[in-house]
Amino acid sequence: VQLQASGGGLLQAGGSLRLSCAASEHTFIGYSRGWFRQAPGKEREFVSSITWSDASTRYADSVKGRFTISRDVAKNTVYLEMNSLKPEDTAIYYCTARARPLGITYFSGTNYAKEEEYDYWGQGTLVTVSS
Repeated sequence: VQLQASGGGLLQAGGSLRLSCAASEHTFIGYSRGWFRQAPGKEREFVSSITWSDASTRYADSVKGRFTISRDVAKNTVYLEMNSLKPEDTAIYYCTARARPLGITYFSGTNYAKEEEYDYWGQGTLVTVSS
C-alpha cells in the first residue's frame, strides 16, 4: 500500500492550505489515518488523526482550532485543512495509516500520537509558511 500526499506549497502567514492523502489500493482503508510533520532540524511530530469507522478526531495542541482533518470514504482519501497558518507550521507533512485494528492501547493517553502506532507512511509534502 502506498500513501500519496499532495497539496503542499509556499504561502504567507495567515493563509490556508488543504493537504490530501490517497491510498494506492482502493481496498485498503486503515483503521486510523493521520498526519505527522517534521520541521527543519526537529523530530517528526504528530499533527492529527481520524478513526475511519466513526470519524472521531485527535489533534496536537499546537494545531487545535486551526487544522481540521476529515475523510472521504468514497475516495478513500484523508484531508488536512490548515487555516491561520504560522511560520512555525513550516514542515514536511507526512500522511500515515494504521492497518492494525484499533484497541484500548491506541486510545490510551496519547498513544495515538506515537509513530509506532502506524504502519504505512507517505512520502511527504512540503509546506512553507513565510512571515
